Amino acid sequence: MFERAIKALEVEQNSSSDFDLNAGIVLTESRRLRPAGVLIALTKIDDEWSVYLTKRSSALKHHPGQIAFPGGKQDPSDADITATALREAREEIGLPQENVRVLGQLSSHETVTSFTMKPIVALVEADFQVTPEPGEVDEVFTVPLSHVLDPKNFSVQSRRWQGRMRSYYTVPYGPNYIWGATARILRGWADATQTV
Repeated sequence: MFERAIKALEVEQNSSSDFDLNAGIVLTESRRLRPAGVLIALTKIDDEWSVYLTKRSSALKHHPGQIAFPGGKQDPSDADITATALREAREEIGLPQENVRVLGQLSSHETVTSFTMKPIVALVEADFQVTPEPGEVDEVFTVPLSHVLDPKNFSVQSRRWQGRMRSYYTVPYGPNYIWGATARILRGWADATQTV
């Protein structure tokens, strides 16, 4: 699975969005999207590859309480979007940049909160002390890569948001309800992995 997942980084993919499963929503060309980078950090635990995820603080303005990759908006001081993802992972979970080897990128994802997220895939090459950022991250945990890259583990669910029904992907794991942008990015990677 791991080798296919890495090979899939070379597959040309269409960008995705939180609106993919919602026919009839028209996105205006004049919308202003802010760049953001997220890190899909892979680590080996007991001979199984896993992905680091965070549970965002319920006090945050954007996506409170949701499961997410470490990441955030690009700062002017960031050299590029990869630097953004690495900086945010250091700030949010304590992952030192020198412990990371970047493997590639997945396609961009547009969120309902007007961000264009670029997922950066990387290997965690050395142990580190996981340190959730107070006020931003309530919890840091891992999920097996084999689970989140298996299309059979995904479902589509819906809920009312801003007066209309919105559909989205989910890929629950144990007590963690992974949905929305995080699940959509993982589903895109899962689909690409099936083609290589």
